[in-house]
Parts: sequence; C-alpha cells; structure tokens
Amino acid sequence: MLMKINGLIIRVVAIVLCFFYANLKAQSLYELPTDVNTRWISFENPTGGKGAGAMQNKGAKGNASQWVKAGESKVLMDYNGAGVINRIWMTIIDRNPKALRAIHLDMYWEGSTKPAVSVPLGDFFGIGLGRMAAFQSALFTDPEGKSFNCYIPMPFRKHAKIVFVNESQQNQLLFYDVNISKLAKPTNNIAYFHAYWSNNDGAKLGEDFEILPRVKGKGRFLGTNLSVIADKVYGDTWFGEGEVKTYLDGDTNYPTLAGSGTEDYIGSAWNLGAFNQLYQGAPIVDKQKKQYAFYRYHIPDPIYFHTDCRVTIQQMGGAGRDLIRGIIKAGGKAKPISVMTAKGLIKLQELKDYPDLFDDKFPADEWVNFYRIDDYSATAYFYLDKPVSNLPALAPLEKRLKGL
Repeated sequence: MLMKINGLIIRVVAIVLCFFYANLKAQSLYELPTDVNTRWISFENPTGGKGAGAMQNKGAKGNASQWVKAGESKVLMDYNGAGVINRIWMTIIDRNPKALRAIHLDMYWEGSTKPAVSVPLGDFFGIGLGRMAAFQSALFTDPEGKSFNCYIPMPFRKHAKIVFVNESQQNQLLFYDVNISKLAKPTNNIAYFHAYWSNNDGAKLGEDFEILPRVKGKGRFLGTNLSVIADKVYGDTWFGEGEVKTYLDGDTNYPTLAGSGTEDYIGSAWNLGAFNQLYQGAPIVDKQKKQYAFYRYHIPDPIYFHTDCRVTIQQMGGAGRDLIRGIIKAGGKAKPISVMTAKGLIKLQELKDYPDLFDDKFPADEWVNFYRIDDYSATAYFYLDKPVSNLPALAPLEKRLKGL
C-alpha cells in the first residue's frame, strides 16, 4: 500500500511540474518586451536595417543568394550594437564532403580580430565527415539533408561579425539568414559563444584525443559532435570503448568527470545504431564505410567551469585476443589494456606479470579492451566569459581534409 501511495505522489508531482514548465514556456511566448526588436540579416538586408529589406528588383526577390568564388570570403554579418543571435540558416549548391570541410565559418565578437568560432561548415552545423543527413537536435537541424540550421543563442554587447570563408575548389551559390534580437542596451555578465574544431592527426597509441584543449576562463561546456573513421586494419572490431573525460578547474592527471564508453556518452549502449534525439544522437552509422558521426549536448545536464576546462576521449576499442593478434600481424597498432572475464575486469596496466598477448596463457575467449588509432575529429561548443580564447587557430586545409 505504501508503495502505491508513493507512486501516486510521484505521478502527481510529475504532472504538476509538467504543467508548471508548460505554463512558463507559454508565458514567454505572449510576453511583449519593450526594449527588444527583431532583425533578419541576409543578402536581402545585409545591415538588418529597419525598412531596408528586399529593396532590389523593386521588391521582387532581387538578392536572395550570391556566388562566393573559390578562395573568396564573404562577410555575412557586420553588426554594431547589442543583440542576441537566435538562429542561423544557410545552404550551398555544392555540398560534397571536401567542400563541407574546406569551407569554414568565422565569428567575431566585440570587434576582436581573433575569431571565437572558426569551424568547417559541415562540422559546425552538427555533423562531421563532410556528410549530410536529415536530423534534429536541440541545437542543430537539417530537415531534409540539404540545409543547415543552428539555434544556439549567441549574445554580444556592441559588435558581431560572421564571415563565410570558401577554401574549396568550387564556386558556391550561398543562401543564408541570421535572425537576431536587437537590444536597446547591452546585457551585463554575458558569456560569449565559442566553437573549436580539431582532429587527431599525428596521434600516438595510448594518447587521448582532445575534443577541447584546455581553455582558460569561466564558462560552460555545451557539448560536442564527434566523427570517427575506423581504420580498415581493425576489420569489424569495435572502436568505441573510449571514455570521455572532462578536466575542470585545475584537474591535471585525472578528471573530475569520467564516462564509461563512447556510445555510453551519447546515451546509447552495447554498440551503436543510427538515431537522433534532442541532446544526443548518431545521425551517421555507416558500418560499410566505417564512418560514424554522433553528438552529445549538455543542456539539461550543464557542465560549468570557473578557471579552465579540458575534454578528451580515449582512443580505445574492444575485441577478442585472436582478432587483436591478427591486427598486429597485419601492421595495425594495438595495445591491450584490460580483459573482461566472468570474474571481473583484469586491469593490465596495473600488473607486471600478466602473459603477453601472443602467449597462449592469455585468455582466448574474453573481451579485451585495447588502445588503437582511428581517424577522430570533433567540434566542441562552449560559452566563455570573454570574446576570445587561448585556443589555437583552425587547422590548415590539408589537415582538415585528412581521411576524406
């Protein structure tokens, strides 16, 4: 009886909370602020000026798109004043993999000369690998696999600039708009949006891949989209045993936050299939091409930092003993680090006298976690209490195209 009463109380509380949050959301829809104005910036109104939209061709769709030549940069937004970017939409005519990695978006806040965002186009909008797929998350959407949408709020106090940089070999027909809230006065104590792209070019066996190198300041880690192209030398063995680690506020050797596996981090389990949800998903699971693209956004489960933050993932997979032996014989890099048995996990890193992998005493029918090297890339999204960060510039084109 007591259990039934407790269950009823829990359901009632849940209903009340749902009603409360639904009502709160509804209130925000019908409240009318007096100091906020809406502006859309596009080729039809590049300044976002009042009454200055669709002026060409006597208002009959005179400047919906423009060509951006190969090697050319196009300023999409150069706005003076306080505001918040609410949504960015765009599409291009040639969406091949190399173009999506070669083109990049640069975003500057408050007149800074160093961009807070400098990320390849496809990777920025939620999927790496230079591939597109229809999906929807809380931060990014691609309704039919043909366009790019971003819904991350990006506040600024006095200036915002966005540049489309075409380092591809194709001329691109570009359509876009940036939707902003124009504020009468700057908002105090804002955090600036940043995004950082990297890959594991030159990775060493046993070395964790840095999703986000140590960034200094106060802020919030929003999450990441990750891409993996599994090396063919590993065959059909599982690549995703690596744990995501988050080092916060002075952590050095060991992180404060640690996961349990790659697919675990994005809310799945026991290998990986394609799915997409608001805060986690894997839009691309192509086992034939051995390509995987997945994401996790820390919106309901925020990750705050006060002095610094670093996020990594172990480059680790799993297989049986004989498969790993075959990988090494074929020239693949592999190092066993643990063996899962019915009696528990054998931690090879802590042992001195465990048999070598090629010793017949090494268990043959057990799951072995092992270091390996595949092609990793990632885009990290975060807010910071300053318009520029200490992170390095975007990698050169040759490095960005690695693996594609």
